[in-house]
Amino acid sequence: MEKLVILGSTGSIGTQTLQIVDEHPERFKVYALVANQQWEMLAQQALRYRPRYVLLNNNLYADQLRQALNGSGVEILEPEAIVALCEDPEGDVIVNSLVGFSGFHPTYSALKAGKKVALANKESLVVGGQLLQQEIGYNLDTLRPIDSEHSALWQCLAGESLDQVDRLIITASGGPFRTFTTEQLQQVTVDQALKHPNWDMGAKITIDSSTLMNKGLEIIEAYWLFGIPLSRIDAVVHPQSIIHSMVLFNDGSIKAQMGYPDMRLPIQYALSAPDRWPLPYKAIDWQQSMQMTFEPVDTERFPCLALARQALESGGFYPTILNAANEIAVSCFLKREIPYIHISKIVEQTLSGYVTSMDLSLESITHVDMESRRLALSLAHRP
Repeated sequence: MEKLVILGSTGSIGTQTLQIVDEHPERFKVYALVANQQWEMLAQQALRYRPRYVLLNNNLYADQLRQALNGSGVEILEPEAIVALCEDPEGDVIVNSLVGFSGFHPTYSALKAGKKVALANKESLVVGGQLLQQEIGYNLDTLRPIDSEHSALWQCLAGESLDQVDRLIITASGGPFRTFTTEQLQQVTVDQALKHPNWDMGAKITIDSSTLMNKGLEIIEAYWLFGIPLSRIDAVVHPQSIIHSMVLFNDGSIKAQMGYPDMRLPIQYALSAPDRWPLPYKAIDWQQSMQMTFEPVDTERFPCLALARQALESGGFYPTILNAANEIAVSCFLKREIPYIHISKIVEQTLSGYVTSMDLSLESITHVDMESRRLALSLAHRP
């Protein structure tokens, strides 16, 4: 029985991870639950799963959480204890579904402590892929992707030799604005951008999906996970989201992992691989007619994907700058402070406007992230 530390337990990935625990109670014990500010849901989860620890990042609700868990035997940790929690020898698997840069330090610390990490926080690899690679190499036994695209690639590569891979092909739904003209994109509202056609996700990742920044981040993530050169990692629009990604081999054969959109499958595979456990699912009915279509990515209308590739090609801190600028730009858009089309502009301007000569380390990445956010915020609020 493995003890799970679930970072982001009240979010989409966290709640579905707990569904996996419900399906396989003989395999897992919830050791700790971490949430940002949804204290009521965290309290409900704690009372149901009885972890040893809970941690709420927002101290504003600390009293309410403490009262709700009074007498339960569950210990409440302070926010700054999150790294120590990820290093706790009692925890076996860290499920990291935190949003944005906040997930990087826990991932790094857990891997240094020899933990198995099931990773849904793609930013960990975007901002610190080089450091993580130096720490563990290309080790999918230790660092296990939860993103559906990378889980698909992982499954397609099982039993294969990487030197026989021609390229990785990451699929994208295209988001809600796939058919919008440049003029229509200038009028996009927050409510429109939060309506993803196929997946139910948090606000930040949903906006990233609509701008295709999410796909750019996933290309960077794939680069660090699988060790395939950037020139051999492609993205293609597949609106139906049935094929989650593909691998093209050097003999022309293609493997694809398919299924209806359901994040429980990649979550469970990250916990079970190389085994496959039973899971209630909706199967594709091959006796019914269906269409699967594919389109090239239009980087003129959706420049974020090209910016992500550019950042990875530039190396060093550029992926960190890219991620920081994007988080600020998306936040400003969600607050209705900037128009939708300014997200990519702020990212581009921040990438070209921030320069540093520091050596790559945990501390320098944290510093560059902070300074990049300041620059991006000033650009967003520029008259």
